[in-house]
Amino acid sequence: MSFVLLSTSKHHLTLLVLCPDRFSIEDESSNLDEMPLMMSEEGFENDESDYQTLPRARVGQRNRGLGWFLLGGWKVLCGSCCDCLLHICRRKKELKARTVWLGCPEKCEEKYPKNAIKNQKYNIFTFVPGVLYQQFKFFLNLYFLVVACSQFVPSLKIGYLYTYWAPLGFVLAVTMVREAVDEVRRCQRDQDMNSQLYSKLTMRGKIQVKSSDIQVGDLIIVEKSSEEPVTDPTVLIPFLFCFFSPGTCFIRTDQLDGETDWKLRVAVGCTQRLPAVGDLFSISAYVYAQKPQLDIHSFEGNFTREDTDPPIHESLSIENTLWASTVVASGTVIGVVIYTGKETRSVLNTSYAKNKVGLLDLELNRLTKALFLAQVVLAVVMVALQGFVGPWFRNLFRFIVLFSYIIPISLRVNLDMGKSAYGWMITKDENIPGTVVRTSTIPEELGRLVYLLTDKTGTLTQNEMIFKRLHLGTVSYGTDTMDEIQNHIVQSYVTTQSSSGSTTGSTSWKTQASGPKVRKSVSSRIHEAVKAIALCHNVTPVYESHVGVNGETESAEADQDFSDDNRTYQASSPDEVALVRWTESVGLTLVNRDLTSLQLKTPSGQILSFYILQIFPFTSESKRMGIIVREESTGDITFYMKGADVAMASIVQYNDWLEEECGNMAREGLRTLVVAKKSLSEEQYQDFESRYNHAKLSIHDRTLKVAAVVESLEREMELLCLTGVEDQLQADVRPTLELLRNAGIKIWMLTGDKLETATCIAKSSHLVSRNQDIHVFRPQVSNRGEAHLELNAFRRKHDCALVISGDSLEVCLRYYEHEFVELACQCPAVVCCRCSPTQKAQIVRLLQQHTANRTCAIGDGGNDVSMIQAADCGIGIEGKEGKQASLAADFSITQFKHIGRLLMVHGRNSYKRSAALGQFVMHRGMIISTMQAVFSSVFYFASVPLYQGFLMVGYATIYTMFPVFSLVLDQDVKPEMALLYPELYKDLTKGRSLSFKTFLIWVLISVYQGGILMYGALVLFESEFVHVVAISFTALILTELLMVALTIRTWHWLMVVAEFFSLGCYLASLAFLNEYFDLSFITTWPFLWKVSAITLVSCLPLYIIKYLKRKFSPPSYSKLSS
Repeated sequence: MSFVLLSTSKHHLTLLVLCPDRFSIEDESSNLDEMPLMMSEEGFENDESDYQTLPRARVGQRNRGLGWFLLGGWKVLCGSCCDCLLHICRRKKELKARTVWLGCPEKCEEKYPKNAIKNQKYNIFTFVPGVLYQQFKFFLNLYFLVVACSQFVPSLKIGYLYTYWAPLGFVLAVTMVREAVDEVRRCQRDQDMNSQLYSKLTMRGKIQVKSSDIQVGDLIIVEKSSEEPVTDPTVLIPFLFCFFSPGTCFIRTDQLDGETDWKLRVAVGCTQRLPAVGDLFSISAYVYAQKPQLDIHSFEGNFTREDTDPPIHESLSIENTLWASTVVASGTVIGVVIYTGKETRSVLNTSYAKNKVGLLDLELNRLTKALFLAQVVLAVVMVALQGFVGPWFRNLFRFIVLFSYIIPISLRVNLDMGKSAYGWMITKDENIPGTVVRTSTIPEELGRLVYLLTDKTGTLTQNEMIFKRLHLGTVSYGTDTMDEIQNHIVQSYVTTQSSSGSTTGSTSWKTQASGPKVRKSVSSRIHEAVKAIALCHNVTPVYESHVGVNGETESAEADQDFSDDNRTYQASSPDEVALVRWTESVGLTLVNRDLTSLQLKTPSGQILSFYILQIFPFTSESKRMGIIVREESTGDITFYMKGADVAMASIVQYNDWLEEECGNMAREGLRTLVVAKKSLSEEQYQDFESRYNHAKLSIHDRTLKVAAVVESLEREMELLCLTGVEDQLQADVRPTLELLRNAGIKIWMLTGDKLETATCIAKSSHLVSRNQDIHVFRPQVSNRGEAHLELNAFRRKHDCALVISGDSLEVCLRYYEHEFVELACQCPAVVCCRCSPTQKAQIVRLLQQHTANRTCAIGDGGNDVSMIQAADCGIGIEGKEGKQASLAADFSITQFKHIGRLLMVHGRNSYKRSAALGQFVMHRGMIISTMQAVFSSVFYFASVPLYQGFLMVGYATIYTMFPVFSLVLDQDVKPEMALLYPELYKDLTKGRSLSFKTFLIWVLISVYQGGILMYGALVLFESEFVHVVAISFTALILTELLMVALTIRTWHWLMVVAEFFSLGCYLASLAFLNEYFDLSFITTWPFLWKVSAITLVSCLPLYIIKYLKRKFSPPSYSKLSS
């Protein structure tokens, strides 16, 4: 039997999130009760309507009065109105069910969206307005726009126009160029994706079409890619025809739901029975499909063929579909396109990227508002001291413009250039090779993170299962002793063949197993265990097949080619593949399997055939799977079963070692499976089959009745062995997680994988420590009462990790959103399993809303994109399946371990440097505004500028810009120290480097220095006060250069160069600025020593204070440095 590979995007990554329905946090969750959780359980005997007594929304409404409106309620109301209008303008077309005719797109009754990918934020018409809006929505830029525009009014004009418009124009130009470059890159990526070629089946044969030209109703041929997968056609394809018998294939959905397990898909029976592919156009058939939905785990539709009598009807389910972003294993299939573009499941589950703004930018925005308030107050004071004489309102506005440098526009320029510098440093760091900074506006966020939400498969693990341990009760085999098992298997089959031939040989093992209870030899026990592992699974061997030119299959011959080099395995779980590969390595090889039989090859080359009588698949409820087989040569019927120890402990015969060994393997991080068997007579099986078939025909309680019949077999089974499989972790995952925990970062694992797998990885990766309790939330929580009881049980536990499934999470958030988040945030670790992509993003938003802390999401696959885009900081890993998450992320890394250095070193440096840089630039504006205020007060409160023209431009650029900007090279601790003591990171999350306290300190410093510089000039240069501009400006430049030196904690050679270069530029410019400076005056010794004295008085006290503080109250990082 041969299988297929569906194309998928080159930049898609492997993901891991799966969960049934999405949950809503906006409708019923807003009606969360105020009642305490710890109420009696009797209350749940009443109707659920009893709980609608104290909805949180009503309580909140009672508190909304005039005070609420003035303190920010008006923003909420305005935002709600804008959102409502936006929703009306963007009202989407109602999605409807559809009828799709095979190969006839022209018969479609409605117009469906184009099958094109579009990730651009703007178009040619919205680019300029959009960028300008994003810039001027910040108070800082809007403020300077108003100030610059005011200079067109003659009565308000203070200085030259270029002193206001040149900096603003420079900021906007840099921003537009950067946005334009990003937009062009996005456009190029979209064009590359939409231009991928695919094979379309027409009446004239196979033709190549672009992905963007695929339409609903087209017949698409999906082939296996030779090396890397290519872009998928972004469609839903009901599986009509498979070139290989019996019309089945396996697919991988890791780009859609995060599960790397292979899933079986079945072709539509009516089309699979057609003699040739071309007959698809000779029949009159259509597919009726449900409307596009978010749910990626279900599909409802019907296939109808009209040209037969009577018409043929077949129901379609998820088993008949190939979704967009899925990968088929091998071979070639044909499907009809049902959904395209924006209506596909993958796109519906993807959120759109938002413009992320860093917390530091928001804090600086608040500080600029405070500075503006101070500026207005200062202007009012000046006008009041004038006595409000004359056109006082005009004077008020002139004073506001005069003091406008209190909020420097160079703040935006310096910060943006600093962010670019941080991005360059991250990219060039040799310790984290391959790291890419895709969003250069938020590097400081890396230093403020409190929550890290991580994917599992491909992020924490490699998703490569390796068989590690086989335990038989009295003897255990590890990786270094597997050759002993191989010798036993070889010897057992050699002995069997030589004694009584292949047929009786198998009987001899059976007789030994079913005879009186005698102590079996180790060799026989190994043989039975390996045979059970080789038979009890859902694995299918796949052999590469060839398709003829006309589409005719040559698989019949290929299927008989059992060569080891030509064989790969497909299964619904990587664990099963690891087990079957291990049995192959020890000598018992699975060579063929179909729906009714399977074949094993012994070390000697003999083929053992078995008929598959029944299969009981693994479910999350049963936690086990079973198979009943009949050996062809002997007719013996055996029931094999394997499963989790908690499920198998009560099924197998009494033993005294299973529980202990399962615990030992779990502590090693191994995934354990218990294997058992039971021999059945012909009468026993016939009785079971009769009862089983009868139960499957039941209309009421079918599931329970079927389970009861199966359980009748699951009694006193013979325990064969215990297996241990390791899901290999990514390199250095354990030390990295420990580093992040020590840094105070809380880690949540969001995965689409099964609960047991997620719990095992949480333990093996040390996300949950060995001595830590784990509270597993009941998976089947379905109503309010059950959620309430589970939350009460969880609340009684302390320092306990939480494991919860997506279904239970949805119910808890519907009724107890606030309480659940409050309890979960107290946990040292949280594992959310069976999560859909939408749920992952909503969990991120919940943490942002309820904790107001910064969140980071890291993943490697397409189903992590929504989570990455929703987080304050998104990190993507280039996985095996492509770059989808990497391209959507703000930062892209190649390995999970790199996140430690990215946060501890680069995150710390970016935040510390930007905080120092931002406050210093504001200090530079405040000090000159203080001098202006003193100057105006001396000259009878005249609104006359102290410095004009080039002096103001030069002050903000060549005279001080390079030393100030050199602060981006500063660091308080060395990278090695930051990684050795991750506890230092905790201080960053408190935001102490940039707060109202530190800002107030800089305000006091600015007022002190500005006053000293101006009053010093008055005292020392009373007779030559006409030279006050040269006097005060020279002292100001020297003071700023010395203050940069005072702020620096670790010197870099570029800092020294910047200091002397700026001083040299100032001294050289004195010769050309005759309008402001008199060379004969400024070259005299009195000028020099008096300027030096003023500068010394303004700076020396601050140096003394800094020395005393470091000596008697040093910060934590300075203690480590010393």
